[in-house]
Amino acid sequence: MATLYVSPHPDDFRSLLALIAAEFCPSSRPRTITEDPPASLNARSRPTLVLGTGESDSVLSGASAVSWYLALQGKRAGVDTKQQSQVWQWLSFADNELTPVSSAVVFPLLGVMGMDKKLQQSSRAELMRVLKVLDQALEPRTFLVGESVTLADMGVATAVLLPFKYVRMLSYRNLFVLTNVTRWFTTCINQPQFVKVLGKIALCEKMVPVTPKTNAAANGPPKTEAQLKKEAKKREKLEKFQQKKEMEAKKKPAAEKKAKPEKKELGVITYNVPTPSGDKKDVISPLPDSYSPQYVEAAWYQWWEKQGFFKPEYGRESISDQNPRGIFMMCIPPPNVTGSLHLGHALTNAIQDSLTRWHRMRGETTLWNPGCDHAGIATQVVVEKKLMRERGMSRHDLGRENFIEEVWKWKNEKGDRIYHQLKKLGSSLDWDRACFTMDPKLSYAVQEAFIRMHDEGVIYRSKRLVNWSCSLNSAISDIEVDKKELTGRTLLPVPGYKEKVEFGVLVSFAYKVDGSDEEVVVATTRIETMLGDTAVAVHPADSRYQHLKGKMVLHPFCDRKMPIVFDDFVDMSFGTGAVKITPAHDHNDYEVGERHNLAFINILDENGLLINVPPPSWYSGMKRFEARKAVLQALKDRGQFKEIKDNPMVVPVCSRSKDIVEPLLKPQWYVNCTDMGKQAADAVREGQLKIIPDHHLKTWFNWMDNIRDWCISRQLWWGHRIPAYFVTVNDSSVKPGEDMDGHYWVCGRTEEEAREKAAKRFNVSADKITLRQDEDVLDTWFSSGIFPFSIFGWPNETQDLNVFYPGTLLETGHDILFFWVARMVMMGLKLTGKLPFKEVYLHAVVRDAHGRKMSKSLGNVIDPLDVITGISLEGLHAQLTDSNLDPLEVEKAKQGQKSDYPSGIPECGTDALRFALCAYTSQGRDINLDVNRILGYRHFCNKLWNAVKFAMKTLGDNFVPSEKAKLCGEESVSDRWILSRLSAAVGLCDAAFKAYDFPAITTAIYNFWLYELCDVYLESVKPVFSKAEEDSTSQRQALVCRQTLYTCLEVGLRLLSPIMPFVTEELYQRLPRRRPQTDPPSISVTSYPDTEEVSCSCTYSDCKMTHNKLNIKCIDSATASLVQKYSLQIQTLSYSQAIIPLTANQPVPEGCAVAIASDRCTVNLMLKGIIDVEKEVAKLMTKKGDLEKQMEKLTEKMSKSDYKEKVPVKVQEQDAEKLRQSQTELEKVKEAMDNFRKMM
Repeated sequence: MATLYVSPHPDDFRSLLALIAAEFCPSSRPRTITEDPPASLNARSRPTLVLGTGESDSVLSGASAVSWYLALQGKRAGVDTKQQSQVWQWLSFADNELTPVSSAVVFPLLGVMGMDKKLQQSSRAELMRVLKVLDQALEPRTFLVGESVTLADMGVATAVLLPFKYVRMLSYRNLFVLTNVTRWFTTCINQPQFVKVLGKIALCEKMVPVTPKTNAAANGPPKTEAQLKKEAKKREKLEKFQQKKEMEAKKKPAAEKKAKPEKKELGVITYNVPTPSGDKKDVISPLPDSYSPQYVEAAWYQWWEKQGFFKPEYGRESISDQNPRGIFMMCIPPPNVTGSLHLGHALTNAIQDSLTRWHRMRGETTLWNPGCDHAGIATQVVVEKKLMRERGMSRHDLGRENFIEEVWKWKNEKGDRIYHQLKKLGSSLDWDRACFTMDPKLSYAVQEAFIRMHDEGVIYRSKRLVNWSCSLNSAISDIEVDKKELTGRTLLPVPGYKEKVEFGVLVSFAYKVDGSDEEVVVATTRIETMLGDTAVAVHPADSRYQHLKGKMVLHPFCDRKMPIVFDDFVDMSFGTGAVKITPAHDHNDYEVGERHNLAFINILDENGLLINVPPPSWYSGMKRFEARKAVLQALKDRGQFKEIKDNPMVVPVCSRSKDIVEPLLKPQWYVNCTDMGKQAADAVREGQLKIIPDHHLKTWFNWMDNIRDWCISRQLWWGHRIPAYFVTVNDSSVKPGEDMDGHYWVCGRTEEEAREKAAKRFNVSADKITLRQDEDVLDTWFSSGIFPFSIFGWPNETQDLNVFYPGTLLETGHDILFFWVARMVMMGLKLTGKLPFKEVYLHAVVRDAHGRKMSKSLGNVIDPLDVITGISLEGLHAQLTDSNLDPLEVEKAKQGQKSDYPSGIPECGTDALRFALCAYTSQGRDINLDVNRILGYRHFCNKLWNAVKFAMKTLGDNFVPSEKAKLCGEESVSDRWILSRLSAAVGLCDAAFKAYDFPAITTAIYNFWLYELCDVYLESVKPVFSKAEEDSTSQRQALVCRQTLYTCLEVGLRLLSPIMPFVTEELYQRLPRRRPQTDPPSISVTSYPDTEEVSCSCTYSDCKMTHNKLNIKCIDSATASLVQKYSLQIQTLSYSQAIIPLTANQPVPEGCAVAIASDRCTVNLMLKGIIDVEKEVAKLMTKKGDLEKQMEKLTEKMSKSDYKEKVPVKVQEQDAEKLRQSQTELEKVKEAMDNFRKMM
């Protein structure tokens, strides 16, 4: 076992790094000792890691080496070579950049003396500079490397630990830019491994010197009188220096340095103007000072809905009229009526609504049809629990009809929550066409679909194995089965059992061979099923069992003789190579039973109780998992038990009831999918149906080409009752039928129709027919499969069906490609002869910031409304308390919430949420969504808000835009440049929408607004407006500039509108119109920008430097003239005092830093007299000394005689890489020193 020697000091960040890294490798965590390592180990510092126990132990010293080794063990050093290099880079950043300045800031507060004075004086500014670099790196990501905590996060977090702990970081001016660092640091220190080492870290609120605790053991021997005198002198000098600084500050005049106001937090501003629902929002009142989602999102949706903007009829006399721009129709994947939306639904709706709004703004006849699924199992479970909780009754106590009434009552009370959430998300659905799958129109379509397919023989009756939930007493679909992976023996809770049940073990026992002393040993994870065994199988090529061909084995509990069969499905290498066969309770065994004509003995009833079992009689009626213990004991008593051992396995769990799923033989209704599957596959192969992205094609063809028949029976009361009737003929000439015999089943729209069919089939009069309707209901996916055409009134010919079917697009998550998409395609082709849509776009699955699947028990299922409006940590906890989770899962989920959202979720608003979701939607990968990152897009909304406010003020109250956006020929280079950037953004968005490339859309819009319009153009035109009244030329230039600015605002808002509908509507309504009498009333029904509207090309290169004089040396006089012509713009954009063009023969002043702008000019920035060159050189000298010491230590370590034998190869490679990096850094430091010395 390895031993880790660490410092006992609670603030020794090097030891803390090693301890945290150790926590990430629980299986090989070293024992920890808080004392110096033995002298014999020749270890120079702590932490030290000793590997092994003998004299030839490998010893690793220093935080980097120790933590790297531990991180590798815990798989936290990067998943590949690239990530490992990035991790090492961040460790170097922590060692060389962060640690020195962090120590310089904090150590004086901790009473540590001897710090470099120059470094102390500049330490806070330097710390801010380094943290800003870190903040920029963290802006697009949750963790520094990859999608989870790595050694990079551990190293950098421990390097900034002391400043966050002892220095009031958040009081620094301009520190609002460090939101990413603060978010990341808080996420890190709330990880369980960090908490175990650090405890709960409270960020410093008041900065005070820390009095070190006296601890003789920790601090070493008492200090001598000479040492104490020396420390006292140092303290005295430090105090004098502080007093001197205070005096200098007092002498400075108050006006010399005006303190900048601290940035205000984004506050909550509400819209308080009385506005009746559906009336237009007040846009006369001035805009608030800052963006607030609550203000912006108020009232608009009700107005949009009342005006009919979301209806395809808007702006046209009839939807049947030919629209040259085309038709766009998409139906919503109907969410379950039981639940509420989570972020996965929000992603679906953000994408679908953005596409719908884009098509609508392109002038197409656009319909996005809403709907809701009745969710058979989920709804029945919810209402049953409610009944038992409130009235102590089961559904059987009420009876079927009364229970269904209760479900409808619940649906009418609670079922609109989904629609409310969709409206909050801004979804532009046509609510007048909203459908519920149990509505009469859709129920009739379901009935018709079943009858037509049954009459054609596509739907048939058969007795087969199904996924059975004993708790629900129903078959369930594959999507409702969670596969719980176990690594070995595990006790799991099972409904109906007081004690947990053992899983994850393999039990071996022997069957005696009939007529001999031999035995065959088999193994099983479900020992109770041996009561239903009817054979033992071995592989035909297995030489061990060739002599047993034609032999039988004996069942130990009855006189059942079971054949030894030879079948290719057996894995010879697993266990003994012999497998017990239970055809009635295992899917593989079922197929073996079919192939070898074995007996099918069902030993379980619908409640999971034993039936048809051999003696003793007390087995009968026993619960299945109680029988597990009884059978095991009986085998031991007979001496046929062999062993029991851990076995990694997957346990099928019902997602609704949490019961263990049992394969059970039941007569059910099935859909023959062979021909329909081939048609669906061929439609894609022939290009009639396009699946995007195309990497899902392999999955599609794999499913369609190997499709199995679909079980559509569900033993529920809530749902579409199957319109099939079992026939009993009261005539002695007709023999009685069996339930599984499809010949004795008929279907009909009414009982009378079914009776007539039965009479005709059996050639008797109708009065001799007795009918019993099937109690079961249809699988929910059956009604979902016909949703694209049932919503339009199929099978009746309606206007909507003729206009909108087939649809244009189906957009959904790739996880239901088979369960829903494939079935819609198959049933659409079967029942209408047409594909239900032309394209299928499949987005990724949303996971949390750590890459985990969204799960209530992890506490990471987030209601999008909580992101929109914000919620405290306590509010998140309260939601868990009100859920159906058991107490243990609630506590686990609370810990997850506390780790991910220590301060709750801030208010982000709908627009920011939508923009973030679209920005994340990269094709072909799952989305690890960090809720905290959404807040960054709220800041973008604020930037947008302020830009439009500034621009409107610049335009003035009397500004009148031209009727059409076009160039007048007098535009300045800045005007032409920004119009070219706008044109480029429009082109990018148009292409990206067509390609479903949502990150490209958000990037193009974000870059245009933030980096081109705000950062460049608005700054460049300020001098134009400030000089607008000087003369007629300046006035004309300002007028042209205003028209350009208006075009950028108006087109930029329309460009953004499909993704951010609320803020764009709010700002668009404040702009003057080009044609007030004819322009559309809302941005949502204006035209989407196209490249012809804003076509402009221009190239423009700006020199964005910082402050003071810029000497721009030009290659020739023509370039110098060009620089002189645009000197005002360059001066504004570079924040410079003056622009001085220099020709090739003019010398550059001494003391300049040089930057290459292009092949025609270089920029020389005067630094002499601005910076303290001697101070900069001194800092570099310190850096140079540190690097040389590091290299000397590394060289000494690597030159030891036993280095190559004792040190792992990986560590040797890391040492060599570190030496190379240090050498490169040293060369750069020397080069910088030479440059500075030239200024002295």
